[in-house]
Amino acid sequence: MALYDDFLITSDYDLTITGPDATIPQRNLDAIRYFMENGGAFTVNTGRSGVSARSVMEKVPVNAPFLLMNGSSMMQNGETLELHTIDLEPWPLLTQLEKAVPGVVTEVQDNQFHYIPFSCPKRIAQHESLGWAYKKVNVGDDVGPFAKFNVCPTEAAIQAGKQDPARWQEILRLLDQAHAYLETQFGDKLEVYRSAPTFLNVHAKGCSKIAAARRLQKQLGRKYLICIGDGLNDIPMLDGADYAFCPADAVIANRYETVCNCADGAVADVIYEKIPGILGILP
Repeated sequence: MALYDDFLITSDYDLTITGPDATIPQRNLDAIRYFMENGGAFTVNTGRSGVSARSVMEKVPVNAPFLLMNGSSMMQNGETLELHTIDLEPWPLLTQLEKAVPGVVTEVQDNQFHYIPFSCPKRIAQHESLGWAYKKVNVGDDVGPFAKFNVCPTEAAIQAGKQDPARWQEILRLLDQAHAYLETQFGDKLEVYRSAPTFLNVHAKGCSKIAAARRLQKQLGRKYLICIGDGLNDIPMLDGADYAFCPADAVIANRYETVCNCADGAVADVIYEKIPGILGILP
C-alpha cells in the first residue's frame, strides 16, 4: 500500500493552485506529482467551464477527472463524463432577471462554448485574447441545454464604478439583488454562488463542489477527502470535506485552517506539512 492511497485532494485553481499573477508555483507542481506518485488522487475543483479550464487541464498534473462549473460537470481527457443542466428555458429566465435587476448582464456557458451577448464587447475581446471558444448571441438564439450562467454588472455599470469609487458599493449591491431575486423566484431549480465580488455563478439545483467531490471520492474508493480553496464559492466544499485548508491570503482564511500564501505554494504546504500530521492521527 502506497503512502497516500486513502486520499483524494480536490483543489480550487485560481488563487489556490495559482498565485495572484495566475502562474502556478513550481513547488505546487512538484508536490502534486510527489503526492500522485505515492498513491494519492488529485484533481482540480473549479467554477470554470470546460472552455475556460482548457488551459488549466494542460498545466496541472492530475490523475482523476476535472470537476468543473462548481460541480455541474466532470471531464477527463477532453471528454465530458457528467453534465448537470439547468431545467429552465434560458431566455425567459435571463431576460426576466435583467429586467428585474437593471444594470446586470448574463452569459450562458457550457463545456464547448461561452455564449456572449453582442452588448458585451469587452467580454468578447477578453475571450478573443484568451483564445476561449465563444459564440455571439442575441436574445432568443438557440444555445441548447445549458449548465451554467454568469451574472455580472454591465460594462457601463463597471465603468461608472471605476470612475466614481463612491458608486462601487452600489455596483456590488446589484449582485446581491440578483442573488436574492434568483433564490426567491427559482430557488427550487437553481444554485447560486458568489465566485467573485462582481460575479455570480448559477447552476442546476443540487450542484456543488462538495457533491461532485464526494461522488468522485466514492468512484475512486478513497477514504478521506481533502479540499483546498480560497473563495466564497469554495465554502460548501471546505465545510463538507474531511479536512479543509485555505491559503493564508484567501478572502475566507479566517474560517479555516490555513497554510502559506497562494504564491508560496499553498497546495504544497498541504501535501508536505498537513497530510503527515493527518496520517499521524489516523487509526
